[in-house]
Amino acid sequence: MTAPSTFGLSSEARNLHWLLTNLVEEVPGIQSVAVVSSDGLLLLSSDASRIAEAREARATTSSGPRGSAADLATIVSGIGSLTVGAAKLMEYGKVKHTMVAMDGGSLFVMSISDGSLLGVHGSAECDMSVVAYHMALFVGRAGHVLTPELRNELRKSLESESTGSAR
Repeated sequence: MTAPSTFGLSSEARNLHWLLTNLVEEVPGIQSVAVVSSDGLLLLSSDASRIAEAREARATTSSGPRGSAADLATIVSGIGSLTVGAAKLMEYGKVKHTMVAMDGGSLFVMSISDGSLLGVHGSAECDMSVVAYHMALFVGRAGHVLTPELRNELRKSLESESTGSAR
């Protein structure tokens, strides 16, 4: 994983970047991670430095769905929206987490307190219970600091990174 630059960010934003980097580096089998806002916008990613490149090239790599954090964010947002709709229809309350197990890997989506979502793409070899445990730790640590101001700062940070790398 290429760590995105945290220069000029608030301490809360730097802490979230650190938590995300820690999640990816410490949990075996995690291939990519995205934090998505309640309106579907990518806030934080394990491969933020490749967003502009992925938008242009859409090349297939082994680091995530189509190699792009934007693609993972789209999938996570869609699954989140679908499960929220299902929970409303069934009148079962709020969705806490969703897991999709596939032959070649897994996708985990977990709600963050403000309506944002944490999405993790794991390899087929990852231990799903370990991934879920570490995601819950991330959500517990990140949920209370993910304010509207911080979400705005993270969006602007991703935009400046993608325009900076497109030059």
